[in-house]
Amino acid sequence: MVSQLPPFPLPLPQYQAWMDRAIALARQAGHAGEIPVGALLLDSQNRVLATGENRKERERDPTAHAEMVAIRRGCRRRQDWHLLGCTLVVTLEPCPMCAGAILQARVGLLVYGAAEPKPARSPRC
Repeated sequence: MVSQLPPFPLPLPQYQAWMDRAIALARQAGHAGEIPVGALLLDSQNRVLATGENRKERERDPTAHAEMVAIRRGCRRRQDWHLLGCTLVVTLEPCPMCAGAILQARVGLLVYGAAEPKPARSPRC
């Protein structure tokens, strides 16, 4: 049996606008000497709840990936670790650490711009 994916909650052009904002964050990270990855966390009304960009080098923190930064900020802003109904828009396919955090936080939808060419040996990890 082939399962059908649920329809996207927003028209695809709207995701392009969010992805453009994530790309701008990725550029900021790149200019700061980081691997250029950016992320936006949207609430259930598709408003920006939090943003993140790679900060591993600046913070000397191996977990400071864009997705993790956005998730942490979103949880603090919500005062809850449950991100049910939220959408995470990220420029690059999440690494295994970030994928685990996305699942643990119960993020409702993940939208990423490019597949990681070597997921098991990601340069971000």
